[in-house]
Amino acid sequence: MTLKLKRTPGLYLVGFMGAGKSTIGAALADELGWPFIDVDAEIEKREGVPISELFAQRGEAAFRDIETDQIRRCIHAVQSGAPSVIALGGGAFTQPRNWDLLEDNGITIWLDCPFEIVCQRLDGDHTRPLAQDRDRFARLFEDRRPLYGRADFHVQVAVEDVDAIVQRILQLPLF
Repeated sequence: MTLKLKRTPGLYLVGFMGAGKSTIGAALADELGWPFIDVDAEIEKREGVPISELFAQRGEAAFRDIETDQIRRCIHAVQSGAPSVIALGGGAFTQPRNWDLLEDNGITIWLDCPFEIVCQRLDGDHTRPLAQDRDRFARLFEDRRPLYGRADFHVQVAVEDVDAIVQRILQLPLF
């Protein structure tokens, strides 16, 4: 296990929306016997409205402030002795302030899913405000890839077998 993980035992899953962060994160947490936290779900619970409504009512900048606050809460819980697997929203890791928070507070793992699979998974999902315009969505995907590339580890998730992906993560040299 790396020194960084020993110091703050948090695994932060990053990647584009629809990459499987929540599904894989829950399965990984179960395998490790750790709690699982989905940052977007925590925000929705705390704010009492879906993310799409937060975007519509308050705008993306306000949402990003709320998101950063929630990430700080997760980091604090991990630092207080609660090792956790945490799924970040698709844009969280692309925000410099969040990346700075996460850099020294656990291990980040980029779940890299091909754009075609992301589109299949999100087909008909109208709850994701940044996915409504297909051309803008494709540009966003390409723009974010280099930012996700800063993660400590990179795992391809082109297959649908969640257990196989979890096993691939567990074989990373951080354990």
